Amino acid sequence: MAETIPFKNLHSREYQGHKKKVHSVAWNCTGTKLASGSVDQTARVWHIEPHGHSKVKDLELKGHTDSVDQLCWDPKHADLVATASGDKTVRLWDVRSGKCSQQAELSGENINITYKPDGTHVAVGNRDDEITILDVRKFKVIHKRKFNYEVNEIAWNMTGDMFFLTTGNGTVEVLAYPSLKAVDTLTAHTAGCYCIAIDPLGRYFAVGSADSLVSLWDISEMLCVRTFTKLEWPVRTISFNHTGEYIASASEDLFIDISNVQTGRSVHQIPCRAAMNSVEWNPKFNLLAYAGDDKNKYQADEGVFRIFGFDSA
Repeated sequence: MAETIPFKNLHSREYQGHKKKVHSVAWNCTGTKLASGSVDQTARVWHIEPHGHSKVKDLELKGHTDSVDQLCWDPKHADLVATASGDKTVRLWDVRSGKCSQQAELSGENINITYKPDGTHVAVGNRDDEITILDVRKFKVIHKRKFNYEVNEIAWNMTGDMFFLTTGNGTVEVLAYPSLKAVDTLTAHTAGCYCIAIDPLGRYFAVGSADSLVSLWDISEMLCVRTFTKLEWPVRTISFNHTGEYIASASEDLFIDISNVQTGRSVHQIPCRAAMNSVEWNPKFNLLAYAGDDKNKYQADEGVFRIFGFDSA
């Protein structure tokens, strides 16, 4: 029997609603809703049916006064999403009402946000290389630390006792949590590390770098086990699929690479028309949301994102 080629004959669908480019896409924990954050100062929430064809309803989350740079869903609650914005605020929204339920005013322009896997804390990174950690229930700051190097994307491990920072020095800083004491510095890349993803099975984490490589690390040994070499430009965004079998990575290359985690081999490439800012796999299905710097024929921002993995366009 011939080996089946993964992702062959699958299609992307386009979702239009934002007025400016989309910086961040993220799925909720049940894989039924997707949130998109845009330079147009809004986030939108879309109901996605993995096998459906119905017109997609979307809800606009309004209130930020600057770009919504990154957003993430509560890992334990399918209707709560947190947004980080250049307006220095972090907001928590209940998408059943479309209202902002909590808001915290922080000290700088926020560019990164991530939830602790148990849903209790949220970490936010700003342009001044400062990390702030909020207790979600009270929405109060419980830790704040400024670093003397460039801090990019941040992540907790699955158990929440380790906290990772990717840095402009090409390292991954591993901190114990909640003490935030330095545990390890991993020399990962020859150029800045931009993004990090945790394997949903808890075996690995992956790091994307300005050197155009994605490195895969064994989380228990803290050793690099392989690299993915398909991209030629700085890697801006990476994501593991729900089975931990595939990793998607994207950059200014005009395709998104999907590689097999175990072999390191590229199994599929999704063509795209612009540099990508955000890719994220659905937590239940092989659907990959992606958004980038798409422009229309008049060179204006398109404000679209797409989802790959449907049987028909």
